[in-house]
Amino acid sequence: MCYLQMRTLLFGAWVVFYVSALLAARRMWSGKYVRSPLARAALMVTNTEFTGHEVQEWYRCCPDMLGETVRPLFVQSQLDTDTQAFLQRSVEKSGWLFTQLYHSLFSTIFSPIVSRTSINGFLGRGSMFVFSRDQFQLLLQIDPDWKGERLLDLGAGDGGVTDVMGSHFREVYATEVSPPMKWQLQRKNYRLLEIDEWQRTGFQYDLISCLNLLDRCDEPLKLLQDIKEALVPGSGRLILAVVLPFQPYVETGGKWVQPKEQLQVKGKTWEEQVTNLSDDVFQKIGFEVEAVTRLPYLCEGDMNQDYYVLDDAVFVLRPQE
Repeated sequence: MCYLQMRTLLFGAWVVFYVSALLAARRMWSGKYVRSPLARAALMVTNTEFTGHEVQEWYRCCPDMLGETVRPLFVQSQLDTDTQAFLQRSVEKSGWLFTQLYHSLFSTIFSPIVSRTSINGFLGRGSMFVFSRDQFQLLLQIDPDWKGERLLDLGAGDGGVTDVMGSHFREVYATEVSPPMKWQLQRKNYRLLEIDEWQRTGFQYDLISCLNLLDRCDEPLKLLQDIKEALVPGSGRLILAVVLPFQPYVETGGKWVQPKEQLQVKGKTWEEQVTNLSDDVFQKIGFEVEAVTRLPYLCEGDMNQDYYVLDDAVFVLRPQE
């Protein structure tokens, strides 16, 4: 028994020492000074690829394939300077060789017991990009100097997208379940609310953002209903991003499981699923679509890929009176 305890203690000490060494290496080598030649080459190539055919596909929509009620509400988006800047940073970070090695090893050790979101929060990596400031203003039809009272960002992550919206509001609230991501949000001085608290604060919100959360929560229909009741009557809006094709899974620890409440989204194409969400999901709950656009949901990459892309539909919804 003593021998087993000794082995456990030695293993624990080794893990602590190894992680400490990696943290020190990260501080020493996570800058621009260490980049693999392959990553430098990718950086130069990607500058031209940002305007290529593949990138243009991120924003492509066939309006004729949208339903009659959704077709006139489609807003055409395009690659802009803020999106290019995020892509450029992602390409550069993917070439920080020692940082990527550290991230890869840390994820391998802890992914069986810690969620991917929490690992990213602890490592300060995996930032997401949903829309730029210009795209956000275009969707909501607001001026750059427009101000609202309260914003609530559900599942805010590290607050990168919250920053884009937050400059337009006097009070910014956020929810997040991952403790490391909460630390990131607290560092930015956002007002954190628990996931079972934001519906019962005694006040309502001018804008609630629910970005790529609908396919990652246990009860998506209940969430939409709660959002509807928490918006300021008349003027309150929901900005909702959904990854399509819709494939719901819930992250629990290091595992992915099916949600308790099933939200069925019909259709094979992006346009068909957008129409189905608008006509058969949002309207039944009591939302009307004000605008919808197609945008890439971008995430910082790793040693294998400069950045990762998913296909988003971004809606602006208002509660029906």
